[in-house]
Amino acid sequence: MANALTFIDAHLFDLQKANVLAAMLIIGGLILYYIYHARRGKSLFIRRIPGLESVEEAIGRATELGKPILYVSGIGTQDNMATIAAMNILGYVAEHVAHYDTDLTVPCIDPIVMTIEQEVVRNSYARAGRPENYREEHIYFATNQQFPYAMAVSGTIIRDRPAANFFLGSFAAEALILAEAGASTDAIQIAGTDQVAQIPFFIVACDYTLIGEELFAASAYLSREPLLLGSLKGQDASKLIIIAALVAGIALVSVQVFVTTDVSSWFARLFAVVTG
Repeated sequence: MANALTFIDAHLFDLQKANVLAAMLIIGGLILYYIYHARRGKSLFIRRIPGLESVEEAIGRATELGKPILYVSGIGTQDNMATIAAMNILGYVAEHVAHYDTDLTVPCIDPIVMTIEQEVVRNSYARAGRPENYREEHIYFATNQQFPYAMAVSGTIIRDRPAANFFLGSFAAEALILAEAGASTDAIQIAGTDQVAQIPFFIVACDYTLIGEELFAASAYLSREPLLLGSLKGQDASKLIIIAALVAGIALVSVQVFVTTDVSSWFARLFAVVTG
């Protein structure tokens, strides 16, 4: 019994993982702090993202020209983070499209994603007060193969010549095919992906590109929903603290020759990544 208690006491708390606990408390505390203030109506600043600022401009141009809008959420499945982010943006786009009474086309590569996006668009039309304008056949399953899907979407672009193309989600080699097809029709193109290798192609061929975490921040940026907005601000504040700590650590290690304390080993322990 005594040996068992000793074992429990020895493993109840590992002091070498105290940095992980401290980081969790600080980051969690910052997120809760900003969520609290966002819910109380405090204005939280988020830097301007040109690609998202141009969403309404793209929809307005399509409405003026009387042409449809194409929305492509990539080749990811329903559990892909970029696809989920694309669905959130689709809800915002669909709501504004409903207000302007413009056609929205959403070709899908996955039948489950198609079903979810149909529901997202239906709810957006209902929120806009235009449920009768929803057309389920405009959110359709094209094919579940990568390059046949790229050809199907490219064919839609060439035939229908939409005035605005949205390429948001997870993309691979088909990114350049789609972006070039859209550029050939002089459409406004807004793109964003979590695949770093495809971002240069979107930057070259599209008018606006969401880079890095801008895709994941889009739902908070567009909706201004307190829970999402507070989480985003909390994460940004946490990153600032980490950057400040790294800069301070570099400075301390740089001047270590003037002090007797082993600063480098202490700083390494502070930021040690413990996986055990």
